[in-house]
Amino acid sequence: MPTTPLIRVEDSTFNTRPSGDLEADVVVVLGPPNEPAHAIVVEIQHDKSKDPKQLARYAAALWLLLRCDVTVLVVCPDRGVAAHYAAPVDSGLIGYRLHPHVLGPDDIPVITDPHEASAQPALSALAVMAHGRIRKVIEAFAMALAELHDEHAPKYYEYAYSMAAPDIRRLLEEIMKSTAWPVYSPFAREHYGRGLEDGQTQGKAEGRAEEAARVVLLLLETRGFALPDDIRARITACTDLDRLETWATRAVTAQTLDDVLADSEDQRR
Repeated sequence: MPTTPLIRVEDSTFNTRPSGDLEADVVVVLGPPNEPAHAIVVEIQHDKSKDPKQLARYAAALWLLLRCDVTVLVVCPDRGVAAHYAAPVDSGLIGYRLHPHVLGPDDIPVITDPHEASAQPALSALAVMAHGRIRKVIEAFAMALAELHDEHAPKYYEYAYSMAAPDIRRLLEEIMKSTAWPVYSPFAREHYGRGLEDGQTQGKAEGRAEEAARVVLLLLETRGFALPDDIRARITACTDLDRLETWATRAVTAQTLDDVLADSEDQRR
């Protein structure tokens, strides 16, 4: 015991939550609500700013709340940050030492194949967070989402965007705005969300067609295609959203302009 003359009798009724609410990034609970079997606290850490003792507080508070075993998982896209949070945490309470589980960049594969990204979109979203400074990782992710007809597709983008560092977010926005896939970042809500709720009026329909045509042109230019004036005019004049979306989807992987634009209906026109 510490040597001190300062001794007092404290109130024997005390709250298990003496501070403000604890806010982890994600909490996942396994098992039925009335009998949870295991809880996982997930934290995304890009730097060393969070006190590791806070992780111990998360685990203790969640155990008090749910009365089940708790795992703390820290996801770190930086190797140095991952090593920092992988060390056991001395909580300050004798006998209570937290051993966090850490997922670092070496544990997350670099996914640059669009087919692999499409087969594992959740893992591809993690790859964007950990390896998004590699342009091909984001390109594979973008191509996968363009082909993924899944109700969860928008969420994969939201997760990748929210987990990524600012410079990766900028690259993600740059590449995703070159596709016809509906993006859901703050950037996209500003630039693509206008008029989507009430798109029946002619003016809004024309606006969406103009935006889709601009996306096709931007994507082709990004891929390095030289666009003759007649091809540029043809794309700009098109008002068929389905056709423009088809062109944009083809433009992601096409090798020639004919691969993008030529089909039987176009030839008849």
